[in-house]
Amino acid sequence: MTKPERPPNLDSPVLPVIFRHVGRAQVWLYRVTKGRVGGKWRIGAGFRKPVPTLLLQHRGRKSGKLFTIPLLYLRDGENIVVVASQGGLPNHPQWYRNLVASPDTIVQIRGERRNVRAVVAKGEERNRLWPKLVDLYADFDTYQSWTEREIPVVVLQPR
Repeated sequence: MTKPERPPNLDSPVLPVIFRHVGRAQVWLYRVTKGRVGGKWRIGAGFRKPVPTLLLQHRGRKSGKLFTIPLLYLRDGENIVVVASQGGLPNHPQWYRNLVASPDTIVQIRGERRNVRAVVAKGEERNRLWPKLVDLYADFDTYQSWTEREIPVVVLQPR
C-alpha cells in the first residue's frame, strides 16, 4: 500500500493553533468524563481501529507552567509508550522538549493518574517498539515519511 503524499499545507502556521484548541477541548472532555469521551482516537487510521488516548502533563521548560495534552499510547508491560510525531511536522512537539528537560510527570488513563518518568527510546528498544506503534496506529509510519527527523518514541516508566 502506498503512503499518502505529504499535504502541501502541513507547515501552515495555522495548524498548531488548531491542534492547541482541539487538544484543550479534548483534555476538558476527557477529564470531565474520565476518558469515556476523548479516550479513543478515531481519526485517520483510528477511524477503523480506534486507538486509546491518555492525558500527559508536562512542565514548560522556559515558563515552568503545567500543560496537559492528549496523546495516543501503547502499553508495553508496565510501561506506557507515546510518540512525538506531531503529524509529521518538521520540528519536535513542545511537550517532547519539555519532557526531555523535566522527565518526571503524571499521566491520566481514564480516571487513573500515574506518576511516570519519561525516557526516550533509542536503538534496539526504539526498533522493537516502532512496529508495534505502527500496528497500533498506521499513520505513524506515514508521518515518519513526511519528515526528515526521526520521530521520537518516549517510554513512560512507573515511578
